Amino acid sequence: MQTQSPNPKNQTLLRAGCPADQQGIFRWMPGLYVLRHYQRGWLLPDLAAGLVLTAVLVPVGMAYAEAGGLPAIYGLYATIIPLLVYALFGPSRILVIGPDSSLAPMIAAAVLPFAASNPQQAVTLAAMLAILAGLFGVAAGLLRLGFITDLLAKSIRYGYLNGIALTVIVSQLPKLFGFSVKADGLFERAAGFVSGVLAGKVNWVTLLLGGSTLVVILLLKRFKRIPGVLVAVGGSTLAVALLGLEKSAGVAVLGDLPQGLPTFSIPIINLEQIAALVTAALAIAVVSFADTSVLSRVYSAKTRTYVNPNQEMIGLGLANLASGFFQGFPISSSASRTPVAEASGSKTQLTGVVGAIAIALLLVYAPTLLHSLPIAALAAVVIASAFGMFEISDLRRLYQIQRWEFWLSIAAFLGVAVLGPVPGMMIAIGIALAEFIWDAWRPHYAILGRADGVRGFHDLKRYPDARLIPGLVLFRWDAPLFFANAEQFREVALEAVSHALTPTNWLVVAAEPVTSIDVTAVDMLNELDDTLQAAGIELVFAEMKDPVKDKLKRFGVFKKLGEQLFFHTIDEAVRAYLEVYPTPWDDWETRQAWG
Repeated sequence: MQTQSPNPKNQTLLRAGCPADQQGIFRWMPGLYVLRHYQRGWLLPDLAAGLVLTAVLVPVGMAYAEAGGLPAIYGLYATIIPLLVYALFGPSRILVIGPDSSLAPMIAAAVLPFAASNPQQAVTLAAMLAILAGLFGVAAGLLRLGFITDLLAKSIRYGYLNGIALTVIVSQLPKLFGFSVKADGLFERAAGFVSGVLAGKVNWVTLLLGGSTLVVILLLKRFKRIPGVLVAVGGSTLAVALLGLEKSAGVAVLGDLPQGLPTFSIPIINLEQIAALVTAALAIAVVSFADTSVLSRVYSAKTRTYVNPNQEMIGLGLANLASGFFQGFPISSSASRTPVAEASGSKTQLTGVVGAIAIALLLVYAPTLLHSLPIAALAAVVIASAFGMFEISDLRRLYQIQRWEFWLSIAAFLGVAVLGPVPGMMIAIGIALAEFIWDAWRPHYAILGRADGVRGFHDLKRYPDARLIPGLVLFRWDAPLFFANAEQFREVALEAVSHALTPTNWLVVAAEPVTSIDVTAVDMLNELDDTLQAAGIELVFAEMKDPVKDKLKRFGVFKKLGEQLFFHTIDEAVRAYLEVYPTPWDDWETRQAWG
């Protein structure tokens, strides 16, 4: 017998699983496993990619710190230590983590109400927020709860990202135009921005610098090998320094950075503040892991390496913990910096380590290098990133193919825009769960008949001319049977019997879609059987899955009804019925099947 050779592509996918020797400490510290198998040819690409990545990490990290309501330097603190920790504990070889645009407004919304215009208090609160998010991530990873991000359906994520993008842009526009707005909430900030423009607060030189920085970033975005952020921010910084715009035109600049590295510190806040931060920390943990898991899967497929989702959650959680204990704030993966590392030739986590070390050297030996970096340029970096977050085409696709998911996305968008990132996301998740429960509570069901020219038995609503077998009702239930829908099952099953055109002898439940059953539903089946028996009708099942059948055996229902009334297929049930109740049934397909 000739055997077919395996497809090489399939073999590649098989080899992409967890390596057999990645056990024990190497399972918990994937970075050590990579180091153990490190190849000499990877070193130069990793070093080069790390230096290129540094040019993006510095301005982006500071920009996202500003967007989160924190001093820019803490964006670098939240970059250095997390990169080092993730390189050791994170399973992805190429993922770049650090401050993220999607988390910035969530951090600001959680921290600023308690900071009372006190930057140091905001830093302390943000550090505790990172610690709490990290604890949630590590605990979830140890409990193997990576599946919880399935709550963030695409429709929710589209709406959430659109709301975040709009919130980020509105918050950064005043900085781009050279003035500040003190307001909470999207609409208040938008109103404050418009009022500032109408009141003549715009610094036109600042706007020119920020606007040109934004344009250059957007124009160079299509050229992946050109560090557009570095070119744009570097150009605006040189313009300020060479032309003396800080003094002559009042352009706000970053100023000298504090010299030295972040130190270990435990953020001290009161219990009331900790309780207030818990919800935000949980939301941040879910969002950051959802983004990270998607990005990680994409690049694991590209690099044909295995990524354990639970270890991903642990690695990200530990990176957040380290960020919080070293004066940072919550971090996530980066969909903008990871492609930079990939395009620069990154092979392993060493790229991130090189980037972290380079930033550390900058803080120790050249803290004045970025003195003339205009704040408007950082705002441009954040706005450019926010533009990339908008999901318009996919939202249009949702409207065309699944209208309720489109409105779910709009609800998430409005929730984020009106109430803020954390409440908005929670509302969207609540709506999604309610929709899921509604579908299971009031599922689709059908009366089946034989339609000409189509094999099998089909829904009468789809095939109104389908023929019914006298005395037999074929009833299909398209959902698990559980406490919320058990009573409806009983009602619609009895309704199907009472509306039958001829007196019913058998009610056959086509149970293939029933994937589970609970005690409430089992008791309902017992009651339904008693009711049908009193009317001289047999309750019969076809195509029931073995796990469901096993439950019925444990509950005693299988024995009560009788094993002979459980059939493997609908055709078997129909044939058995016709043997008991001979009925004129001229059906070509049945005669062909039975001979």
